[in-house]
Formats: sequence, C-alpha cells, structure tokens
Amino acid sequence: MWYFWLKALHVLAVIAWMAGMLYLPRLYVYHAAAAKGGELSETFKVMERRLLRGIINPAMIVTWITGLALASGLGDGPAWWADGWLHAKLALVVLMQLVHAAYARWRRQFAADDNRHGAGFYRVANEIPTVLLIAIVILVIVKPF
Repeated sequence: MWYFWLKALHVLAVIAWMAGMLYLPRLYVYHAAAAKGGELSETFKVMERRLLRGIINPAMIVTWITGLALASGLGDGPAWWADGWLHAKLALVVLMQLVHAAYARWRRQFAADDNRHGAGFYRVANEIPTVLLIAIVILVIVKPF
C-alpha cells in the first residue's frame, strides 16, 4: 500500500518540478527583453525567485527522495537497481539536475542585473527539459532494457 502512495507523491513532485522547469526559462525570455532596473525587470526577479525557491527546488527534492525510495523497493514495491532502464533514467535525471542548476545560476545573474544572454538563448534552453522529460517518460513506461 505504501508503494502506491510513494509513487503518487513522486509523480506529483515530478509534475511540479517539470512545470517550473518549463516556465522559468520562459520568464527569462521576457526578462531578457526588459530594461535593467525597470519595474518590469524587478517584477520578473520576484516571480523567478518565488518560482525557483517555492516550487521548483522543493519539488526537485521530493522527486529525488521519492524516486530513490521507489527504486530501492521501499514501500513494498519492486527494487529496480539492476535494471538498465533505471540507470539510463538516472543519468537523464542528473542531466535535468544540471539544467536546474544552470537555471538557478541564470536567476542569480538576473537578480544582480548581470544577464549575459539574449531571449533566443533562453528559448533554446526552454526546450532542454522537454527533450529530457520525453526520454525519461519513455524509459519509465516502456522499460526498453
């Protein structure tokens, strides 16, 4: 019974993490076009900080905790450690974590009015979590190896 509650919490945390990971770089696209120090730029700073600290970071932490618990068989579920698809999934989740870290670094740069990229850069960065998410979902559902 605990396995299904743990799995539900994991899925909810993943949804929250990915929602934030897809929205934050979209904010960066608009923020990059805003005048530094202007009212719009200051509004984006608040939105970006709250999104990262209030939603993305906590969701990422819960995703990792529940995901590792599920993979280990906690909650009377199957242990997946020996399966190749899990190794590939974990590698992609680590890549997602690195993207998350880059987003956090860019947020700090925006907060300091030290943005180093244009809107086009953030449009491309916005697609990375989508590609990773598609690959991760395929690995989890299909379990190809």
